[in-house]
Amino acid sequence: RIQKIRTTTKHKQESEKADKIKRSMSGVAKKIINPMSLRAALNLQSSKIPEQLAKSSAAFLSSAPSGGKHTLPDLSYDYAALEPCVSAETMTIHHTKHHNTYVTNLNASLEKLDAAVSAGDVSSIIGLQGALKFNGGGHLNHTLFWENLAPAADSELKDGPLKDAIIAKFGSFDAMKADVSAMSVAVQGSGWGWLGYDSKSKQIVAATCANQDPLQATTGLVPLLGIDVWEHAYYVDYRNVRPDYVKAVWDVINWDVVEKRFIAASQ
Repeated sequence: RIQKIRTTTKHKQESEKADKIKRSMSGVAKKIINPMSLRAALNLQSSKIPEQLAKSSAAFLSSAPSGGKHTLPDLSYDYAALEPCVSAETMTIHHTKHHNTYVTNLNASLEKLDAAVSAGDVSSIIGLQGALKFNGGGHLNHTLFWENLAPAADSELKDGPLKDAIIAKFGSFDAMKADVSAMSVAVQGSGWGWLGYDSKSKQIVAATCANQDPLQATTGLVPLLGIDVWEHAYYVDYRNVRPDYVKAVWDVINWDVVEKRFIAASQ
């Protein structure tokens, strides 16, 4: 009878662990769980892996599309569409080489994570966190970046909720550009300048992040507009003169996309 009680208690504990994992994965935005992440989720029930590490691993693995691999997104415009602000050469290298490298390395890291989780190898799981953050952030940041760019002829901030929010926070559109530009230019080494939405204060905020750190995961701000200030984003066109690049990039911002993000974040 004692053995039966112990067995029942053990099964109950395992069930509770499984339920926690399911809840942690349910917050991922409407992705079809692929075989890799499903297999990993089952293995995450192992008591070898701390709960928080199990949750983060499940989130990473379930973020992959249904095919199991992240892919380089297509652009909605030609590589030459942003000239003269950003050259076709820069766009080609930036998209097909740099962004593609983040995607490739992210997929490789996820495969290693899947194997480590399956083996209950806590040390390897911890060791992969840096690569997952860097390459996952690089993929996320660049995807947002391509979407918030547009040919100069289509770059116009129209009257509406975004413009009103910018004026309410910064005093004017030009003042906002000056603040974001100054912060972006001042980033030490490589990183990103951002316009984000603070859900607590209900305001638009200027911010920066180092390297490929994602804005929301790092600061809690919802990304509205990102400016890549890694040298690979501008060296071909502006050499090492970052201020000239930052000044020019404002001419090719897709304000319609930025406003849609703002409306979605503020609802």
